[in-house]
Amino acid sequence: MSVDLDEETGSATGPETGPETGPETGPETGTEPDEAPTRARKAWTPEADAETAALLRHLSAVPWLVGGRDDALIAAVRRNETALRDTLGRLGWVLVVEHDLVRLRKSPPVRPGAWAVDGPPPATCSWFFLLVAAAEAMPPRVGLGRLVTAARAAAAEAGLPNVGDIAERRAIAAALRLLDQRGVVETVDGDLDVYVRSGEAPVLIAVHHTRLAHVIANPGTLNPAADPAAWLVQVQRENDPARRMRRRLVDDTCVHVCELDEPEAQWLSQRVRGDDGTPLASAFGLRLERRSEGAAFVVPDDAFRHPRELGPLAFPATGTVAHAALLLCDFAEASGRVEGGPGSGWRALPTSRVHEALRAFADANATGRGGWSREYVDDIGLLADRVARLLNGLNILRVESDGSSEHGDDATRAQWWFAPTTSRWAAPGTAAPKAAKRSHGLSALAYSGEVDQQPALFNFPVPGATA
Repeated sequence: MSVDLDEETGSATGPETGPETGPETGPETGTEPDEAPTRARKAWTPEADAETAALLRHLSAVPWLVGGRDDALIAAVRRNETALRDTLGRLGWVLVVEHDLVRLRKSPPVRPGAWAVDGPPPATCSWFFLLVAAAEAMPPRVGLGRLVTAARAAAAEAGLPNVGDIAERRAIAAALRLLDQRGVVETVDGDLDVYVRSGEAPVLIAVHHTRLAHVIANPGTLNPAADPAAWLVQVQRENDPARRMRRRLVDDTCVHVCELDEPEAQWLSQRVRGDDGTPLASAFGLRLERRSEGAAFVVPDDAFRHPRELGPLAFPATGTVAHAALLLCDFAEASGRVEGGPGSGWRALPTSRVHEALRAFADANATGRGGWSREYVDDIGLLADRVARLLNGLNILRVESDGSSEHGDDATRAQWWFAPTTSRWAAPGTAAPKAAKRSHGLSALAYSGEVDQQPALFNFPVPGATA
């Protein structure tokens, strides 16, 4: 469904509001005598200062600001509304500003599959929408029992399972907390945990009817009931390659050239450093890092206080999984195979070697102060799964089958491809990151090294390549 759950999954596909004045590929250089000359493209100049940039970064990660909780931020948005709309229009994102609400209607996640891995489970998503549908007909104050009864009726009408067990109540409570975070349906009194255990607890709910209309970021023009698949395609489609690339740079950790189509690669080659990418990075208070394997928007060290401000994932970070992932990146840089990868600079390890390396790391870090979690030390398969989820979420790992069965022992022959980005941390065998520069997006990476000192994005030069 097209809704903001942890990240936005609705697309604003209206005409771009940024002041483009020429074709995406640049002005023509040789018109016929009887042709009118093509007007040169005018570079976009953002009207943004430090406060606007901080607001843009915050809204891209937290697209709901609610009165009574975020009053200072809402006031700041009002002060900078013109500049915010100017920049967000470049992305095709819609900013809603009301007296007690700010809502940024974003586009779908750049990589929906990676988002879904750590997103709410399907049951929670279903009850999220069922509760929204039921809340529309509720009074401003309503008991949880009445709201849930109406949502169950909506579930029955839609042909969804309705069993009334504790697992279902957990999903309902999780959906209510997501709605509470957005200030749409708020818990005023009572304890949801008691409801989960017994199903009978008195809980008072406040319904903000005017905010219900903003839950779905882009309702589209098709009827989702008549053709759900076509509706989903419509609300997720973005035909403009320039806008797609702007969104990827803002909303993901980094962009890999090998994964771009021809128009996207052309934009990255011709416009990311000039009239489009660099001004956009500046508007967000970021710095463009462009190398032959790709590009990233990098956050200056003084632009944030805590890594969590940049998104739900941060790396390097503390904890067993992050430590294991960092050591595995070091191992892949030293021992990985470079032939046959998705692009230049990618390095591969078979799953069997990944498990062997993680077992060795676990044995070396199982005891002593700061030792690894026993759960992962005892189950290397589980640790490998969590490491893969983390690195895939950061857009720096691809796990590809070698063509054999994905089940049983054949799964150990899959290849883990580590992106060139993974060479940006400590020397092999250590866990101490170098001086950090963090990229912006759904996740945060710590980068090392000055941009102009390295010929390729993220340490791997490509002979003959142009950045």
